[in-house]
Amino acid sequence: MADTRDLLIEIGTEELPPKALRRLSQAFAAGITAGLAKADLAHGEVLTYASPRRLAVHIRSLQSAQADRVLERRGPALRAAFDDDGRPTRAAQGFAGSCGVAVEALEKLETEQGAWLVFRSQQPGQPTAALVPAIVEQSLAALPIPKRMRWGSLKVEFVRPVHWVVLLFGDEVIDAEVLGIRAGRETRGHRFLHPGALYLGEPEAYAPLLETEGHVLADFDARREAIRAQVLEAGVAAGGRAVVDEALLDEVTALVEWPRALAVPFEERFLEVPAEALVSAMHNHQKCFHVVDGDGRMLPSFITVANIESRDEAQVVAGNARVMRARLSDADFFYRTDLDTPLADRLDSLRSVVFQQQLGSLFDKAERVGRLAAHIADRLGFDPDNARRAGMLSKCDLMTSMVGEFPELQGIMGEYYAAHAHEPGDVPRALNEQYMPRFSGDALPSTDSGRAVAIADKLDTLVGIFGIGQPPSGDKDPFALRRAAVGVLRILVEGGLPLDLTWALAEARGGYDGRISAPDVEEQVFTFMLERLRAWYQEEGVRPDVFEAVLATRPVRPLDFHHRIHAVAAFRELPEAESLAAANKRVHNILKKTEEAIPAAVDAGRLVESAERELADQVAAQREAVRPLLDNGDYTEALRRLAGLRAAVDAFFDQVLVMAEDPAVRANRLALLSGLRGLFLEVADISRLQS
Repeated sequence: MADTRDLLIEIGTEELPPKALRRLSQAFAAGITAGLAKADLAHGEVLTYASPRRLAVHIRSLQSAQADRVLERRGPALRAAFDDDGRPTRAAQGFAGSCGVAVEALEKLETEQGAWLVFRSQQPGQPTAALVPAIVEQSLAALPIPKRMRWGSLKVEFVRPVHWVVLLFGDEVIDAEVLGIRAGRETRGHRFLHPGALYLGEPEAYAPLLETEGHVLADFDARREAIRAQVLEAGVAAGGRAVVDEALLDEVTALVEWPRALAVPFEERFLEVPAEALVSAMHNHQKCFHVVDGDGRMLPSFITVANIESRDEAQVVAGNARVMRARLSDADFFYRTDLDTPLADRLDSLRSVVFQQQLGSLFDKAERVGRLAAHIADRLGFDPDNARRAGMLSKCDLMTSMVGEFPELQGIMGEYYAAHAHEPGDVPRALNEQYMPRFSGDALPSTDSGRAVAIADKLDTLVGIFGIGQPPSGDKDPFALRRAAVGVLRILVEGGLPLDLTWALAEARGGYDGRISAPDVEEQVFTFMLERLRAWYQEEGVRPDVFEAVLATRPVRPLDFHHRIHAVAAFRELPEAESLAAANKRVHNILKKTEEAIPAAVDAGRLVESAERELADQVAAQREAVRPLLDNGDYTEALRRLAGLRAAVDAFFDQVLVMAEDPAVRANRLALLSGLRGLFLEVADISRLQS
């Protein structure tokens, strides 16, 4: 059995970027394991550690050296290596010379493909300790760091200055320099609780030593769960329930090494400020968790997570309360100041803010959105006046002090300010819902005006940006057009709204009043949105051929497209599906190749064979039966009915020669097949389905 040892790699730094820490840790571990695999070094479990001041990887049971390898180098074929007398040719002698041996030392390789001279040599495996430094350097160089920095007089670069490096293989230090630092066996504890060095005897001692003596919980996941438990416990102590946002929990975990959660009170008067503003101040600015009661109402307490275990926690609480009071006072001031100016009175100030240089100001944007939202609302049977009003006011809260300080509250504060101004009906809620869905999986607008404005806002942006020739390219999508397209599709499909997308895009273009010159912008955006629909269904597990079958008929209403997708997916599972798909493909090829005119209708008097008469009768009967189903969008039942044509279709192709010599009979049979295919095309092109 090969000799194995544990390997510990630690990079000690200044405080690493908290939002990037987990990603850096995972990438570092992945790079190390990939490097070991490339070097053919087997190992056991891989443990990763990440805290504000360190990235570390612990590899268990790593081979101490590579296995010896037999290298095989193939030379000339035997027939070219020796002449008729069996003497080595110049080719054989040259090959032997390049290998540094005599021809007699070469071996022969015989396979079914032929026979060759071959040189075999044994390459001894390299010690793991000699390979690790390069693997570490390559892994560090490949980390996803957008901007690297230099420090001191060193020429090396990293995300933050490096203070120590540990390379410990078993109980021995690997002698190497990494990022300008000579590797050793000493790590560092908590910056304040144990700033001195900690001696590591072996890799297995790393995490326990840091925790017991260094006051560092090095395991990111373990530290994360410890913080969660402490925050929840502190929330109970504060008389409520702490709300643990997962993204905030990740960020706080990346900010502390020795967490201590503390409940901190604040003045009840601040609860008059909208809760979202308080939460934004706590989460985004102070990295604290808010507390709610059993009904979800905010309580005058928050949970902070200190990076130290203080002897006088009352001072820590008081300090956090003082800092938070200043932040909440700002929010309170902004809110009360904003209320003095009705939201509608801010409309004119939008003229001074550019939406996009070629597409006008935010005022122009609001006018277009209001107009389009009204048209969409009217089309869908909603109140167009409310939709127009909501569209016009949709960007006004961007001019408030609160949104200026807390940009993430756009739309949310618009709802509060519109409600305070007694805007009618669902207008206030629509100002918030215009941005929905804000991210993948987010909730959709629930009000009529919210749906209309959300659709209008996104379509206006899509048409405008495509219209000036700036569609998304690669991973560049500055106007979030992909998200906007998916948002519109989700609202229409999941909201059950039968909106004609081509009509809506034409209406959106009309709002630009000649600002955009691209002649086919509606078609560009429509195609772009259908591709987003493709990705959506692919994520849902819909087969590509099902999507292609529906796409071929180019439905213009996403909701209708959705119904067809599910109908074709269900049809695909029927026993008749494969035969009918093959028949449709055959019909498609026949009709594509013919150059003669095909009659619009079948002439019953020209039906000669019993099989074609039977098919004609069944096609006519099914056309009559499925018409109400198609009109009602019940495509699943329509295809189930059409599956009953299988026997007649099979009999027709078995017994009837389509391309008959008589031109009239031939044309009549082509008309029959055209009618058959047209019936299926009312739903989808099932000839696209794969067997």
